[in-house]
Amino acid sequence: MARDHGPSIKDDETYQALRDEGASKEKAARIANAQADDSRAPSARGGSRPPYEEWTKDELYDRAREIGIEGRSDMNKDELIDALRHH
Repeated sequence: MARDHGPSIKDDETYQALRDEGASKEKAARIANAQADDSRAPSARGGSRPPYEEWTKDELYDRAREIGIEGRSDMNKDELIDALRHH
């Protein structure tokens, strides 16, 4: 049984499984909380933007800056895509 991670985590088992797989605390909490709330339907929300491969390098760079990805100025387009997907 997963331990209680406090009131901010809605699905402790999902959170712990994601952490065990190497997800950051922030990412694991986001996913666990979205899956715990049936009204949010995280899988149905996707698809509102084109895939990163269709973005320009400048658009990817701007998004990386918004998120705060370090080293973005030295990254090529493929590296920016990878960094954004694994943030």
